[in-house]
Amino acid sequence: MTGADDRDRAQAVRDRYRATFGEVPAGIEQRLRVAQSTGRLPAVEAIEELRRALLTDNLLGPRVQQLVHFGQLLALGRSGPARLHAGGALRVGASLGDLVGVAETALVTAGMPAYSLGIEIIAELTETPRAPGGDVEPAQQP
Repeated sequence: MTGADDRDRAQAVRDRYRATFGEVPAGIEQRLRVAQSTGRLPAVEAIEELRRALLTDNLLGPRVQQLVHFGQLLALGRSGPARLHAGGALRVGASLGDLVGVAETALVTAGMPAYSLGIEIIAELTETPRAPGGDVEPAQQP
């Protein structure tokens, strides 16, 4: 395996995350950096293949899949990943109302902290101008 081959393979992983979230999460960058430096890129590719089989090829479809992720992460209190999946849900066609519905469901299953986190994330999303497709619009110059 060549260094260029490893870089291309790692870039393919990054490209899949950019397609879903518009960015590569910091944790994924760390995972790739460590895998490349230790010769364990095949392990990361195996993880990514499992994710593809379970998530991308899931019968729920991308919108529902992102909403489910959002709700599960709210219940676990994982604010960073919940933010990422809320944005991912918007990118694949979910509405702010869908996100509110998930936060309300999280209240029932995980309590007020989960609901509050969900509303905090949704409020942040309503404060940030978004372009079509869910991408954050560039700041307007005065």
